[in-house]
Amino acid sequence: MSLETPCIAVCMMDPRTNLCFGCGRTLPEIARWHRMESAERLSLMTELPARMRDAGLQPIEPSRRSKAISV
Repeated sequence: MSLETPCIAVCMMDPRTNLCFGCGRTLPEIARWHRMESAERLSLMTELPARMRDAGLQPIEPSRRSKAISV
């Protein structure tokens, strides 16, 4: 994984908040991630921990045995 991505290869969306349990991004953010400028990605990454906390979500830890599911 790049240093400019919050992805931990746990791609599962919370139906209540529409946030990824692994990284806290929305599907539209995930879809356009590679088209964002570096500054925009880094700015969003700083917001993700608070976003997850405010939504009451605990990030799912990546499993060594599971493979990433692309969204």
